[in-house]
Amino acid sequence: MAIYPSSLPAPIRRAFWKVSYQAISSAWQRADWRTMNYGFDLDDGDEHVPPLPELSAEDAPDRYCFGMYHRVAAQRDLKGLDVLEVGSGRGGGASYVHRYLGPASTIGLDRAASAVELSNRREGCEGLRYVVGDAEDLPFPNEQFDVVINVESCHCYGSIPTFLSEVHRVLRPGGALLLSDLRNAQVQAKFDRELEESPFEVRSRVEVTPGVIRSLQKDTPRRQKMLDESTNFGLRGVMKWFSGVQGSTLYRDLDTRKFVYHCYELAKAE
Repeated sequence: MAIYPSSLPAPIRRAFWKVSYQAISSAWQRADWRTMNYGFDLDDGDEHVPPLPELSAEDAPDRYCFGMYHRVAAQRDLKGLDVLEVGSGRGGGASYVHRYLGPASTIGLDRAASAVELSNRREGCEGLRYVVGDAEDLPFPNEQFDVVINVESCHCYGSIPTFLSEVHRVLRPGGALLLSDLRNAQVQAKFDRELEESPFEVRSRVEVTPGVIRSLQKDTPRRQKMLDESTNFGLRGVMKWFSGVQGSTLYRDLDTRKFVYHCYELAKAE
């Protein structure tokens, strides 16, 4: 039976993910790997968000990974707002949000210094920057942001209540935490209880597993090509698990519903 990091004790889980992402970011810096999520297929439309904008030729290969960012971030109109992404990874998601959804400012925060350096070098632009920081100890003053985005990241954290408390602190009244993640059934039930007990109002909770599976099916050729072209043989096994390509353990666990994937809109009171 596979051992998943989400089942590990909090300090070990937190350290595991930090070391893993730091190593991956440092070792695999190819320019066409800009995002680190399993994607969402918006081709059939989604009543919760407007259609995906027409992407540039440069952005089109990431349409499914950007589709997940769109499914999460477009739950609110971001035009003119101040946005924070917690867990920004390689930076492509925050870049999509900033360039296509129109916030006044966007900050991407990640624990991995190598990922932040990579993001600023490749994705940074006017109004968009990336900083090193901890999701459970956000380096920002109270009420600095209108919206916080968190895509496929909070399963890495040691304490979900601490993370939610920190996000609530840095949000302005009426702001929102827009979140997506995957968990197995037991951990999912615990996570939902933590959300209900948090200071947020759960405005929306939607399972999106089928759209994630369709995304992985359609995106497997691109993901597999990147794996095949990797020269870091020591990371290939880990990267196949992370990639979610058809045939990987992660893909099978989603397809058999051992893991389920949800999107949320969580609101701070006015």
